[in-house]
Amino acid sequence: MVAVTPTWIDTVALTGHYLRRSDMVLTMHSGTSLSARSGVVPGTGGLTVSLSGSTITVSSGIAMVYYSGEGLFRAPMTVSSTLTLTAAHATLPRIDLVYLRVWCNSVDASGLNQADVVYLAGTASSTPAAPVPAGTQIYMPLATISVPASGGGSPTVSTAVRPYTVAPGGILPLQSSAPSSPYVGQFYDDQTNLRRWNGTVWETMAKVETAGWTTPALAANYTTGDLAANGNGNGPIRYRKFTERGTDYMEWDGGAQRTSGSQVANILSTALAAGFRPAARASFVIARNSVGIAAGDPSVVHSVKIDFGQDGTVSLVAHAAGTSETTWFALKGIRYPLA
Repeated sequence: MVAVTPTWIDTVALTGHYLRRSDMVLTMHSGTSLSARSGVVPGTGGLTVSLSGSTITVSSGIAMVYYSGEGLFRAPMTVSSTLTLTAAHATLPRIDLVYLRVWCNSVDASGLNQADVVYLAGTASSTPAAPVPAGTQIYMPLATISVPASGGGSPTVSTAVRPYTVAPGGILPLQSSAPSSPYVGQFYDDQTNLRRWNGTVWETMAKVETAGWTTPALAANYTTGDLAANGNGNGPIRYRKFTERGTDYMEWDGGAQRTSGSQVANILSTALAAGFRPAARASFVIARNSVGIAAGDPSVVHSVKIDFGQDGTVSLVAHAAGTSETTWFALKGIRYPLA
């Protein structure tokens, strides 16, 4: 049996190395059992990098910096830091790096035990790349700065290289690729979708977005609804596509009037685009007007069928011509899957 010493026991002395390894329980792993994920805590706005002229400013903030075999270094930067941008090359662009470095003498033999922000200018080239800190360095990237050739415009800051970290079980935000070695039930935000690992593949659970409405043009002899109390009252016909539990859906709203002529095969002026069509016909019974229905007509009800076809048409289907044709109808609340 192998015994270890837990933390927070009176009179027990623990080394910094042991405490760093114990702290790995505070954040998500990086793929192995004794590991942790480096990153800035999301939502805090900390350690932001900005540029004004040749002055680089890194705001205060806190980060977790993991180094294999050494554990997790917690680095609270309590004040902002300023650095100076290297002048642009005469003819070639370059990419610079701003990173948070932890200096630990027992690891890097630097003679220092501290954390600070470092600026590293890249190499000017027709195909520039961000530099990589040389030697044994415990560090975490915060931003890159694209510096055009002299006279070619202003440098720009990008935080795409900045990692984020969360507590175990948390949702990693703003990820450009899936986390490595995921566990069943792990979530992450791929900047568009909320994804979940089911043990085999990453499932799309929900869109991290606001699905906007589209108001289509209607076919001849159809007038879109309004919000007037004495009019259609349902507002204009509109639709939107959204994702729920990994499936794309269409949702409709509003209503319309048929001003003249017979009901047509498509109440829209053009068919819906391919990405908005159901894999199988979606049929519904919808509300319609009661005006003009002949008294005692047994074949007419105060509703009408509407079909959303695989060809992108939206068709009203009536029992027969004449009194069964509607001049008012509503699509409010209709929702159906596309797959």
